[in-house]
Amino acid sequence: MNPNTQAKINEWLSGPYDEETKNAIKKLEAEGGDALEDAFYRNLEFGTGGLRGIMGVGTNRMNKYTVGMATQGFANYLKKTYGDAEVKVAIAHDCRNNSRFFAETVANVFAANGIKVFLFESLRPTPELSFAIRTLGCKGGVVCTASHNPKEYNGYKAYWNDGGQLVPPHDKNVIVEVDAIASVDDVKWSGGEANITIIGEEMDAKYVAMVKGLSVNPDVIAKQHDLKIVYTPIHGSGIKLVPRVLEAYGFTNVHIVQEQAEPNGNFPTVVYPNPEESEAMSIGLKQAKAIDADILLGTDPDSDRVGIGVKNHKGEWVLMNGNQTAVLAFAYMIEARKKKGLAQPNDMVIKTIVTSEMIDTVAKQNDIACYNVLTGFKWIAELIKEKEGSEHYVIGGEESFGLMIGDQIRDKDAVSAVALLCEMAAYEKELGRSLYDKLIDLYVQYGFYLEQLISITKKGMRGQEEIAEMMQGYRDNPPATINGSPVLQLLDYELQVGKNLKTGESWKITLPKSNVLQFILEDGSKISARPSGTEPKIKFYFSVHTTLANKEAFDAKHAELEEKIKGIISDMKLK
Repeated sequence: MNPNTQAKINEWLSGPYDEETKNAIKKLEAEGGDALEDAFYRNLEFGTGGLRGIMGVGTNRMNKYTVGMATQGFANYLKKTYGDAEVKVAIAHDCRNNSRFFAETVANVFAANGIKVFLFESLRPTPELSFAIRTLGCKGGVVCTASHNPKEYNGYKAYWNDGGQLVPPHDKNVIVEVDAIASVDDVKWSGGEANITIIGEEMDAKYVAMVKGLSVNPDVIAKQHDLKIVYTPIHGSGIKLVPRVLEAYGFTNVHIVQEQAEPNGNFPTVVYPNPEESEAMSIGLKQAKAIDADILLGTDPDSDRVGIGVKNHKGEWVLMNGNQTAVLAFAYMIEARKKKGLAQPNDMVIKTIVTSEMIDTVAKQNDIACYNVLTGFKWIAELIKEKEGSEHYVIGGEESFGLMIGDQIRDKDAVSAVALLCEMAAYEKELGRSLYDKLIDLYVQYGFYLEQLISITKKGMRGQEEIAEMMQGYRDNPPATINGSPVLQLLDYELQVGKNLKTGESWKITLPKSNVLQFILEDGSKISARPSGTEPKIKFYFSVHTTLANKEAFDAKHAELEEKIKGIISDMKLK
């Protein structure tokens, strides 16, 4: 074993750690294998979004000590930034195992540092934390969640005073402060309990009222109030507020998937509690079919992602991908607000660089500014802050099943997204069609865009190296052609340089640095490669498009675009 790793293990065995922790380390030692080394070979990185990792003992795990040290660093930075001013923070957590324990640990450390803490009484959707930060005038916040990761994981998302996750310079500055916490002895663990205020129902009521205010067509919901809705929280925090919000909107025919209704950090019915995964939506889909529902919706454990199922043009149930859902939501907010006379001349929408370019087209043809930012809703939140007072934000989204409607929160919000998507389904039903019919109409109007995502998992120490090697290989030797089409441009967001591979011309990319590569092909196809910031994966995003003359041509064109994506994947040897 590496001497540094062994030194860390010895420090935990002899240092001021509780006996339960020391016994767990001894048990791993006795069992042998790689588990002990993997738990200590590095420190769990406090990245630009916070912490995320497997729960357990060790410096590379989510536990009381890594969470406490991270919080002490964050507390130090808040106090340095705001000096003598009162510092307030809000804290929430999801349904995961240990989430309440971690949230209370975070609260105790902040409070011991003289910071006023607002701690939710029990699990809550992540977007409500963002809303609470803004409502209570907090300087920061934390939610304990690992979002859609498997049950072994937990995490810690850090927020700033606008209700958005940390962005420069605060993200890097907090990391410096966290890294400066050399020992658990540096952490103030207790002594400020009087600084903690428990919050709950009053904030829930304000949040529900805010979400209700996002409705564009409440008159249509009144007519279609019995829209048959199936909803699954996938054992997560959505159960706290989604049914309540749907009731506030006026929907009266909501069916909860009972097998997945109870919050449970073991996620007993799924492997991955992620609405992006068809397996996680399968029980809900079965119920939707059984009762002939109009729409199926599922949210992840912390209720910031939403997946939907609808009947397609053949009457078959299908799960929509995140790009399709985003296209529908953006188009609805643009068109419905215009029709209602709510549109403003300075309206803007925001998407990420790996999200469907169909949204850019929809916005352009409706004379609305559409901005592209890096992956992550913190960048959407940052741009809203930058444009405040000059441009009016309407909606933002990304392909990974995230939407953010209105600017009263600054993170993706599946609770308001569920309500909006049900309103959209009611609107289309009033016109005698489904959301899928609407999507095909949009393809005819704006062009037919099809996207696909592949995630390649590379676990452990070697896995990280392999992902880095793949990215470096693409940088050093970009392919000249992909699937028979010449590569015209290579966009390197890490080096912040775009390059025309035919002419050699290059230009500066003005977005912040991010380890993303994009290949733009002569036939209009786009391929993006991006290592995940929260999981041991590298993600490849494929986007192809064509024109669609009429609805009748949809199936043939869909097959054509699917074949093109298959060809790209095969040529890049990704499967």
